Amino acid sequence: MQKRNAMNRNIQVTIIEDDDTIRNGYSFLIGNTEGYEVVSSYCSYESAALKIANDKPDVILLDIEMPGTNGIDAIPKLKKLLPHVYILILTVYESEKLIFEALANGAAGYLTKNTPSAKIIESIKEVKEGGGPMSINIAKMVIKSFQKNQASPLSKRETQILEQICNGKSRGQIAKELFIDLETVRSHIKNIYVKLDVNSRADAIKTARENKLI
Repeated sequence: MQKRNAMNRNIQVTIIEDDDTIRNGYSFLIGNTEGYEVVSSYCSYESAALKIANDKPDVILLDIEMPGTNGIDAIPKLKKLLPHVYILILTVYESEKLIFEALANGAAGYLTKNTPSAKIIESIKEVKEGGGPMSINIAKMVIKSFQKNQASPLSKRETQILEQICNGKSRGQIAKELFIDLETVRSHIKNIYVKLDVNSRADAIKTARENKLI
């Protein structure tokens, strides 16, 4: 009954982080914030895999460097166990390769561990609402890595929207930034997906990077 009352219930969060101090710190921070609840925490993917399907989190905070299966490889495995979960990477690593691997594997956002507490809390809510939050330095790295392809199949407006997607903006934020309504944003994103022959934000980012579309 509580699970069906989606409008009023807390955002359910699972933390997968091998450092006890950091894991406990995140648990305390999130668990003591109104509107959020830590339903479970684990020190590795292997320990999480045994129980996480029953935890039914909305959002998983996931470290990359862990014993056993690393965070990048754990993403598709977790998505298989929980197809509708949002995975937010929280790591010390700022490697461009890892960032794109994480996003391509299905991560909804990517934050570094020096991210302020308030931003972490805000980002959990943002991914739950369909956004793709990134630390400022990560977002800059993502955008910088792109160089526009003059033969792009995308229109100018579609390219602008794809840039915003790669910058971790939600559809609502894109609408506000570009002064267009939400339905128009949805329509453009649908066209982008068709033109790039992709089905997800992560695939759109990956294809855009490989083809230098932005």
